[in-house]
Amino acid sequence: MASTPAHAHGATENSNNKRLMAAFVVTAVFMAVEVVGGVMSGSLALLADAGHMLTDAAALLMALMAVRFAQRKPNSRHTFGYLRLTTLAAFLNALALLVITLLIVWEAIRRFYQPHPIQGWTMMVIAVAGLVANLLSFWLLHGGEGEKNINLRAAALHVLGDLLGSVGAIAAAVVIVMTGWMPIDPILSILVSCLVLRSGWRLLRESLHELLEGTPSKIDIDKLKRELSLNIPEVRNVHHVHIWLVGERPVMTLHAQVVPPYDHDALLHQIQDYLLDHYQIGHVTVQMEYQQCPQDDCGITEGSSELAHAHHHH
Repeated sequence: MASTPAHAHGATENSNNKRLMAAFVVTAVFMAVEVVGGVMSGSLALLADAGHMLTDAAALLMALMAVRFAQRKPNSRHTFGYLRLTTLAAFLNALALLVITLLIVWEAIRRFYQPHPIQGWTMMVIAVAGLVANLLSFWLLHGGEGEKNINLRAAALHVLGDLLGSVGAIAAAVVIVMTGWMPIDPILSILVSCLVLRSGWRLLRESLHELLEGTPSKIDIDKLKRELSLNIPEVRNVHHVHIWLVGERPVMTLHAQVVPPYDHDALLHQIQDYLLDHYQIGHVTVQMEYQQCPQDDCGITEGSSELAHAHHHH
């Protein structure tokens, strides 16, 4: 980590790293405290919150690894570097969240049938400590350049859900201390699990979309094709458009049928500048053609080229 890149990105990466590391330590320590407290007091809501903190710590650990991987230079085997690992980490993390949710809900349902004695005061102290720890991690994460990075965002999302989880555990402890009504504990543990489920589901959807080479949600390909032909007079039509994300950065390839230009390279730059200015796509590969392309769709899914030709002659 000693050598950060000279451009501005390096400094923010470095501060992100420090913040992530601090948040990870805080979370891991308090997760252990909550597990011990949950077992001692017999509270499921505390264990649910600890389960949440576990995925939280995992999220932070993955984000830390991702920052490391993002710095590894691309090579001939991995031409995009290792940026996609961050997305894979987010995906695995989301799966872990969903599994933990199921375990907690299962145990909560069991406890409705066999109520479990709970020490209210022990539970209260631990839950309040957990809340303080969560506030600390959230503050650490939100100071960073977290808005733009899926990992910091994922981690901050976890911690936010955690805050609500700790609040739930505190509420259950208050009820138990005041009234001695034990079923409040499994009820609130289920509520905490729903929070976990929500953030997990969103994360799963986003990361899976990126792993399946989905088009970034902000970009409308049909609109982009029309705009290119309208705004650049030499461009007749645009086809074979592919846009996907690698580590949050859009990459694009396209074919453009053009009127033979006076200056080929100038036209190429014009297309690339347009996409950078209007769509923030920095990496575009353009294939320029003077005749109409024989196929209107790409041959990725067609199998062999003979098949593709047979298909088009029909």
